[in-house]
Amino acid sequence: MATPLQSDATATRASFSFPAPRSAYVHIPFCRRRCFYCDFPISVVGDHLRGENSGTVEQYVRVLCEEIEATPSSGRALETVFFGGGTPSLLSVKQLEQILQTLAQRFGLTSTAEVSIEMDPGTFDLAHLQGYRALGVNRISLGVQSLHDELLKACGRTHTVSDVQQAVDWLHQVNTPSWSLDLISGLPHQTMTMWEEGLERAIALHPHHLSVYDLTVEPQTVFAHRYQPGDHPLPTDEQTAQMYRLAQQHLTAAGFDHYEVSNYARPGHQCRHNRTYWENQPYYGFGMGATSYVKGQRYGRPRKIREYFEWVSTFVEQGGTLEAPVTSPAEQFLDQLMLSFRLAEGVSGQTLSRYCDASKWQKLMRCLEPYLQKGWVIFEFPPDVAELREAPILPPTLRLRLSDPEGFLFSNVILVDLFEAFEDDAAESGSSLQ
Repeated sequence: MATPLQSDATATRASFSFPAPRSAYVHIPFCRRRCFYCDFPISVVGDHLRGENSGTVEQYVRVLCEEIEATPSSGRALETVFFGGGTPSLLSVKQLEQILQTLAQRFGLTSTAEVSIEMDPGTFDLAHLQGYRALGVNRISLGVQSLHDELLKACGRTHTVSDVQQAVDWLHQVNTPSWSLDLISGLPHQTMTMWEEGLERAIALHPHHLSVYDLTVEPQTVFAHRYQPGDHPLPTDEQTAQMYRLAQQHLTAAGFDHYEVSNYARPGHQCRHNRTYWENQPYYGFGMGATSYVKGQRYGRPRKIREYFEWVSTFVEQGGTLEAPVTSPAEQFLDQLMLSFRLAEGVSGQTLSRYCDASKWQKLMRCLEPYLQKGWVIFEFPPDVAELREAPILPPTLRLRLSDPEGFLFSNVILVDLFEAFEDDAAESGSSLQ
């Protein structure tokens, strides 16, 4: 059945119906050292400290649990938990258990919950991994970044390719239900040959999932002081574009589904937690620098550890309340497009109808027309509909999605045009809520 395009008033009411969170992100900020490309909120502990022997880590875990305990529960048990960083594998088994128990006591944890943790090669051993698995960790993201020692050194990474192989052997040994590894393209001195070799080496390790990211030279990082984007020894934009295409070719040929701009998975191994973000669903965020999206409000935490401790103290005193502007209908619409276009399936007519009246739908189609002509955007009609670009109704099964790889590759170009086309709507909608 076709879905009518809603009036502005109806779309506004629908947009503010927010489901309860079912996911939690937990930020563990500690690293041995800061990688040369990293601008994440982290705290460097050096090569000799970790959860077992660091008072700072112990204090952080205690304060983190205070934040979790003070956060109001929606009454819905968590279906995914993701420990990111930083280097969460610097936590002791006991510390991870403390956090997981606090989450379970406060919110509940379903029996089929996906519990993910980022682990860096060289920061854990077999006993450590077995301890995590015994706590219910069933998905591991291995921070590899490269499978060439010279590139790892150029990035400031502390592990070697030998460490990667040992870590993978342990993952197989404990029968990890689902594990992923990360790769970065566009690194200094990285050639096309090296990138292709890295892809083949990664495939040979038999992961269930791969995340492939293009290097972004962020301000205030070591790389930003050393290099200008596009200048040697960084690959050119055309070379990095070709690296993206090469990854798509090799990984899909090896049986991986390219289900998101930067992510590939074997059947049954997509990251359920990350899909929460891409599907624009609410989630809890805990820890230094973490962001939450609850009841239409997005709010972050301080990015430095002492400021975070002070913030939690105030948060607890205020009874776990946070104040932030509710995202407006126009902002929700743009968020939905930006996130949905990251996914291979794109956005459906059913979803678009929550935000679009007829004029907004027609503006969207006018904006996307050049990219439809290029083949970067694909407009999938239901079998019984010939033309819907001016229609007052949207069949729920209609889809707008980006092509793979070209649409994904140029997704930022498309999104910039979309945001520019609708920025006046977002500004007007935002001001009306203040």
